[in-house]
Amino acid sequence: MSGVTGATGRADAAGRTAEEVQAALADHASPERAAGSARYFKTGPGEYGEGDRFIGSTLAATRAIVARFDDLPMGELGKLLASEVHEHRMTALLIMVRQFQAAGRVRTRDDAARVALHEAYLAAVRAGRVNNWDLVDLSAPVLVGEVLLESGRGDDPLLDGLAASASLWERRVAVLATFAFIKAGDAEPILRLAPRLLDDREDLIHKAVGWMLREVGKRVDRGALIGFLDEYAPRMPRTMLSYATEHLTPEERAAYRAMR
Repeated sequence: MSGVTGATGRADAAGRTAEEVQAALADHASPERAAGSARYFKTGPGEYGEGDRFIGSTLAATRAIVARFDDLPMGELGKLLASEVHEHRMTALLIMVRQFQAAGRVRTRDDAARVALHEAYLAAVRAGRVNNWDLVDLSAPVLVGEVLLESGRGDDPLLDGLAASASLWERRVAVLATFAFIKAGDAEPILRLAPRLLDDREDLIHKAVGWMLREVGKRVDRGALIGFLDEYAPRMPRTMLSYATEHLTPEERAAYRAMR
């Protein structure tokens, strides 16, 4: 990721550094919150977040730091993404999202910067740096989903490849990327991917797919959700079905549970 300037066009000579960001985050560290986060994000042996490290900075404090360092150059973002500390990687991802959105403004649009951020994000995902559900959920809808939405590529092989990956986090990136389409009124990408993930062994994928299906019913077409459930409810994992039917009537939810 080194050698690429940030989406604002400021080069490394601007003087903002990853070390400054880390120092700012350290000012908000809390051993007690860090311990709680380590438990919440399942960092123990054999758990999905095994080995992840937290310093205990709150999300509100992290977002305030993101606003201060939103011109951080790509090379410095790469240093944060390479860190073992969860909040360092989160800050980098939130800055990338902010830069991507800024580069999409009509009067100052910078497509080259958006492509660079998208490609750098995919590299980080494949390198295992976007490795917990909050990191995926805060970044994938923008840094993958909006890219594909703007290009009209809801059936892009990128989504298929991510959804078929052995990596839990790559699969979740694929699912969350469809949120951009759902918000724009297009349910096709998630309705295409969801059947392929019915037999996924990971509860975090069941939750993500169920969440996106629920959003289809809320934002796009309730009939599309009902049609999917009518066909696939007997095969859906319990958690996925529960999330997908959350806003249906109690009677409808009970009927779909009975189909399992």
